[in-house]
Amino acid sequence: MNDLTVLPLRKQYYAPSKDTWVLAILDALSLDSNLSQRDLGRRLGISGAVVNQRLRELQNRSLIRFEVRNGKSYRYVLTPEGEILREEMVSRCTSEAIHIYTALKRHCRERLEWLRARNIMKIAMFGASETCEVVISALSDMPFKVMALVDNDVSKHGTVFHGYVVSSPRILELVDCQAVLITSFGRQSEIREQLAPLCRTRGVEIVSL
Repeated sequence: MNDLTVLPLRKQYYAPSKDTWVLAILDALSLDSNLSQRDLGRRLGISGAVVNQRLRELQNRSLIRFEVRNGKSYRYVLTPEGEILREEMVSRCTSEAIHIYTALKRHCRERLEWLRARNIMKIAMFGASETCEVVISALSDMPFKVMALVDNDVSKHGTVFHGYVVSSPRILELVDCQAVLITSFGRQSEIREQLAPLCRTRGVEIVSL
């Protein structure tokens, strides 16, 4: 079972709705009904007062019930109705996530097609991240040659990421590639600044997603 509550609830472009926090709370309590309001607040990124309000609303909707644990605190247990709703919401949430993943993969393929149209076929990837997984998936049936996968995180160096050994960015000084694809949505500007001197000297293009 996926713990959906680990997903941040504050996003700029995929704004959370009331259903977001309902699912987050129900999913968390389905895994551990002994979670305190502080624990829930930490997972959801909201205050204890707001968590208390949300729990009361779910109780009023007969989706959870409060059980006295030790005279001072409660367990928050999903009712059968709450479990049914949670399963329905997980299914809908998963479907939406797949649509988002498909859109992201299509975006990556469009960037790769742009490179192929210019006959840039030897690439290196910078960033062994979740975004990189999508890029690797998009590359699966395309004729690119991935010459290296690099990352600034030294703990990743020497590890294998989806079939590629992760190296230090210093290896780019030796790699024969035409472009470095930044396969991380975070810190793209910093990575671009880091790559600029090397790529300018070697005539290698820097491509952001």
